[in-house]
Amino acid sequence: MRRRTRLTILSVVAIVAALAVMVELRKQAPPEPARLLPGAEAFAYVDLKWVRRLDRLGRVPAVPHDPEYDQFIKETGFQFERDLDEAAFAVHYAGTPAAPGPDMRFTEVFTGRWNSTRVAAYLSKWARSVEDYRGVQIFDIPLEGRTVRVAMLAVGTVAVSNSDDPQVIRGIIDRSRKLASPFGGPSLLRRYYKQVPLGSLAWAIVSNPSQLQGGQLTDMLLPPNYRQLLSGSVLVGSARFLRAIHIRADAFYEREMRASQLAEQLGALVAVFHSLQPTIASAGPGDKDVKTFFDSLKVAQSKSRVTLTATVPLDFIKKVFAEPPPEVIAPAPETTPRAAPPAKKSRRHRKR
Repeated sequence: MRRRTRLTILSVVAIVAALAVMVELRKQAPPEPARLLPGAEAFAYVDLKWVRRLDRLGRVPAVPHDPEYDQFIKETGFQFERDLDEAAFAVHYAGTPAAPGPDMRFTEVFTGRWNSTRVAAYLSKWARSVEDYRGVQIFDIPLEGRTVRVAMLAVGTVAVSNSDDPQVIRGIIDRSRKLASPFGGPSLLRRYYKQVPLGSLAWAIVSNPSQLQGGQLTDMLLPPNYRQLLSGSVLVGSARFLRAIHIRADAFYEREMRASQLAEQLGALVAVFHSLQPTIASAGPGDKDVKTFFDSLKVAQSKSRVTLTATVPLDFIKKVFAEPPPEVIAPAPETTPRAAPPAKKSRRHRKR
């Protein structure tokens, strides 16, 4: 009896330990929508449930809708800025199997709250064809000379891809039918997600950022000289909330010399920002938050890793999202009526 009791206790302890290990692994694993993504050259994720809480910091102005989006909301009842909870993105660089042409391709997994029947009816209206794969409908929708494939994976989960390879969306369906595993996900994501700080509300993992395309937006985010410096690196960027928005970007290189070049360039740029502080301070107290942001900019190098950190104050975020004050139209100045000219005396009066 005593031996049986010991075995029971040991079994319970083993089960509890195994559960604890699984919970810890799940904490370190990428979010489920990201683990469903296919292999790619860049990944991004945003937790919109948390981002929506920024509305408490300051009322976010209403987003204007074009007529097509208004019609989409009317037919499906789904509104992105209100009902979308999580969004995970995979970027396929041009010239890769998923994007063999000259342009990049994208695959996304979204989670949120919507009426699956209404959304499926809307997709059917625009689909050129509908394929049944393992009990999941794949809607092939022509858009701007490409085919966008949409699959309703489960209640509240949908996958979208404009990759030329139809196997990309089918692979997502296959992974969604398996038990969730903290060891799943694309290899680039599994290797570098551990570098994302715990509790990040948004993050991105980009291999060889110099290969990113996107016209003016990419040039603004990565000027040509920095795109060249980041060639061959893996960039991990994140944002999390700890009484302020903490931004962190890490560049990982294979050679320490390349990391030193980037650290030198970034250090010089941060020094320029710090030199502008007297000018910002003299502009008035309203720029205090900008000065705080510049003060927080720091660059550090650890062997083949370069880290840039910054802190964005909440007051700065409130100013960004605050609606501009209504324009006050000054009343037109009142015009003083001109005095009437004196009446001319008649000849009769002058004679007198």
